[in-house]
Amino acid sequence: MTGLLGGYFIFGGDQMRSNDTHDHSKDGVEERWTCSMHPQINLPESGDCPICGMDLIAVQETNDAVSQNQFKMTENAIALANIQTTIIGKTNIEDDVLKLSGKITENEENKAVQVSYFNGRVERLYANTSGENIRKGQLLASVFSPELVATQQELITAAAIKNEQPQLYQAVRNKLRLLKISETQIDQIEKTGKIKESFPVYATVSGTISEKMVAQGDYIKQGQPLYKIANLSTVWVVLDAYENQISKLKIGQKIVIASKAYPNQKHEAKILLINPIVNTKTRTVKVRATLDNDQSLFKPGMFVLGYVQSNTQKHAQSLTIPASAVLWTGKRSLVYIKTNPDQPVFEMREVTVESKDGKTYMVHDGLQKGEEIVINGTFTVDAAAQLQGKKSMMNRKRSMISDIVDQKNGKEDVLGRLPESFQEKFSKTLPFYFEMKNAFIASDVNAVSMSAKKIKEMLEVLNLNGLGKNESLDVKNSQKLISEIVGSQNIDTQRKHFIIFNEHMINLVKLLDRVEDRFYVQKCSMANENKGAIWLSLEKEVKNPYYGNMMLNCGDVVGTIQKKSF
Repeated sequence: MTGLLGGYFIFGGDQMRSNDTHDHSKDGVEERWTCSMHPQINLPESGDCPICGMDLIAVQETNDAVSQNQFKMTENAIALANIQTTIIGKTNIEDDVLKLSGKITENEENKAVQVSYFNGRVERLYANTSGENIRKGQLLASVFSPELVATQQELITAAAIKNEQPQLYQAVRNKLRLLKISETQIDQIEKTGKIKESFPVYATVSGTISEKMVAQGDYIKQGQPLYKIANLSTVWVVLDAYENQISKLKIGQKIVIASKAYPNQKHEAKILLINPIVNTKTRTVKVRATLDNDQSLFKPGMFVLGYVQSNTQKHAQSLTIPASAVLWTGKRSLVYIKTNPDQPVFEMREVTVESKDGKTYMVHDGLQKGEEIVINGTFTVDAAAQLQGKKSMMNRKRSMISDIVDQKNGKEDVLGRLPESFQEKFSKTLPFYFEMKNAFIASDVNAVSMSAKKIKEMLEVLNLNGLGKNESLDVKNSQKLISEIVGSQNIDTQRKHFIIFNEHMINLVKLLDRVEDRFYVQKCSMANENKGAIWLSLEKEVKNPYYGNMMLNCGDVVGTIQKKSF
């Protein structure tokens, strides 16, 4: 008995201690399961994919502790993609200053037209060039006028009988006065009794000739313009303000003007007019101020910038972010947050923004001062999120179980699936999509239009009943964009519409069940003015539809879409 107890403590005890020893590194870490075909699926237990029915696979966890919606990128990937971030609110000192762009124009209140007051032929011009400065009373031209010759003869005749016919005499003199002949000239004609064949034309205002409208030898009529003259001692500053900036402007508000011609000089003016009519093409209104120009620094046509202190406290407290930080999908606007300042950990965030000046956005909701956001390489970060099965622009359905199934009364209904009748008809557009994409690769405008017409016809007959709000919006936007492609005969314009068309098409393709092919989502970071653009391809080899032969192989595969055929 003693031997058995000794053996137990020597061997059995060690075995017990050995059995009690295990790896605690994964304690407290929740195991997650996803679908290889649907990376947006992320469930706490193994089983079947709620979309395609395939077996779920375990998510490969890293040793780094990140939350469900976060993901990590390698330092090498960040460097290669030139991903840049900025901290929101660091430049908020200037956020309450509106920056408007515009140009210098002539002050229309000081514009004049020098006209001819009688019919005739221009014998000589003494002011021959636009931009020439003239003063009031300066000789501009001499004109031969048969009408004046006849009227002078009437004056000489009337002067001989002015004692007998004083009314006739005064009527002839008045006739010459109306033709802008001076009293001195009239007296000289009467005194000498000689008829002048050519009469001088004198400037009635001072200023700068902005346009010469006649040439020497031209026949002119009474009232015909000879010169356009502008007084540039004051000029107008005409600036463009976006709709969302109108409420921050008011008449009498001080505005500081700066120009590239004089970068170190600032000039103050006051807003005199805010145009009540919005330009329907640019969605801007004209804001006007008058600027003193005694030193002739400002030339009409010169581009300038105007800085206006906002008159609303709300604007001063708002946050602004660069336009490059925002991704758009339908009506949603998304940004990527760097959640850890010391590690490359990112998370997608939905925000509410409005355009401030075309280059920046004003944030109304979704971000706080001090948060760090991605401002360059946003598409690359989004692609990394998709490949890791995280929330992304393309993975529109959220990854939590409550967003995938509706568990009311114990019944699971799969959400985010398109009606079968819709899928059947929509799938028929895909061969023509790839036909159009190949036409873009070949830069064949006519072939693009032909394929687009077929897609347009199919999209227009789709029944949107049973679609969700986002899916309906994708279809409607696709219909509008394909119509624009059909209506254009310019390959560059067609490609601009194709960029946005792809975003909506890919959103719909990702929700299809009955597709047998594997689709490759490809992306060119240089397209769309270096903002990046995506497209679908049946081949893994990249052939760029946005540049054709110029940059045929520019791009990368950023994802795959493959559905199981039922």
